[in-house]
Amino acid sequence: MKTIALSAALAIACGMAGPATAQSDGHGSLTEAQVRTHLQEQGYTHVDDLEFKHGMWHADARSGNGEHVDLRIDPASGKAYADERKTSRLSKDEVRASLASAGYTDVHDVEFDEGVWQAKGENSAGKDVELQIDPDTGKVVGTDD
Repeated sequence: MKTIALSAALAIACGMAGPATAQSDGHGSLTEAQVRTHLQEQGYTHVDDLEFKHGMWHADARSGNGEHVDLRIDPASGKAYADERKTSRLSKDEVRASLASAGYTDVHDVEFDEGVWQAKGENSAGKDVELQIDPDTGKVVGTDD
């Protein structure tokens, strides 16, 4: 029974992943409509000026308590990072270590700003990149190369 349920769940997940990829906007990310849906699910309203730049979606919105916030949005998951966030679960050294384990070298200018960690470095091909990093996981959520 568990095998049948697991198989069904995998089939549904695979079926759901296909359309999202097929509808992407060419940035390898969620479409504008999908981003708006994710923001609404996270409690944001009055989403304006939604645009893709610097490797992430950016928008102005109202938070659940009605405050105006500037958002950066993970282009793959739709997770929003509000500029009002002032703390991170990770330290600067942990972010550097996460980037090193992901293959980035010459990492510098690591700063927590506008709800995400930002850093500069070189990718595995030796190309200079600017990175945006999730403050909870250390995962790169945006690149500007």
